[in-house]
Amino acid sequence: MARTRQNWPERLWLVRHGQSQGNVARDAADEAGAHEIDIDMRDVDVPLSDLGREQARAAGRWFASLSRGERPELILSSSYVRAKETAEIICREGALAGGPGHTIVDERLREREFGIFDRLTTAGIRHRFPEEAAHRRRLGKFYHRPPGGESWADVILRLRSMLNTINLHYCDRRVMIVCHQVVVLCFRYILDELDEAQILAIDKQSEVLNCGIAEYRFDPDAKGLCVPELGRWNYGVPLEAEGAPKTSARDAVTGTR
Repeated sequence: MARTRQNWPERLWLVRHGQSQGNVARDAADEAGAHEIDIDMRDVDVPLSDLGREQARAAGRWFASLSRGERPELILSSSYVRAKETAEIICREGALAGGPGHTIVDERLREREFGIFDRLTTAGIRHRFPEEAAHRRRLGKFYHRPPGGESWADVILRLRSMLNTINLHYCDRRVMIVCHQVVVLCFRYILDELDEAQILAIDKQSEVLNCGIAEYRFDPDAKGLCVPELGRWNYGVPLEAEGAPKTSARDAVTGTR
């Protein structure tokens, strides 16, 4: 039997965006016990903080330090500003094997949509929507869909479509994806064939680092069959090497996770 990756990429990196101004505002709101996060823009428009740009540069230089045959060949990004900025900075630092290139933006990689919970802290949600907060506790965050928003399961549905596109167009290529905390976790749910309890346990262990790296290989076995193999998870060594502080604030302009 011919050795083939069954339309998988050669390698896949998942990179969470750098620290955003929304992450900073959310931390300040939580510390103050506020009900609403003080940031006057749409979640899609929230940019990186100065530290987030430093983290993106550190990640980009780490990828650039790999041999040409090991570096990503292309980069896909969420349509949200903080992810696009991260991807563009990584490209400028020489991370791609072919030199600086453009970012391929796909809205299926966007942050989970929070509906009526948008811009609210956990305290704010409990105060303004106590019945919905109680419903979320009963159902669990994997399946709970806030009115006007998405559940984790909803995100997984669009990511399965995204993976089909990657496998169709970028088979045997080295692909980097820049996205968001929940999106990274939902990719892992799909690629590692996890269940609800397993992915929530991983989520509970630690936050996904800003510019933390997950790496998957897709090497066929002796029978020519391919199973995604996780090589790195939440890898923050590039930040340590560059002296860029690690941060892992909850993603998006919301207090929920």
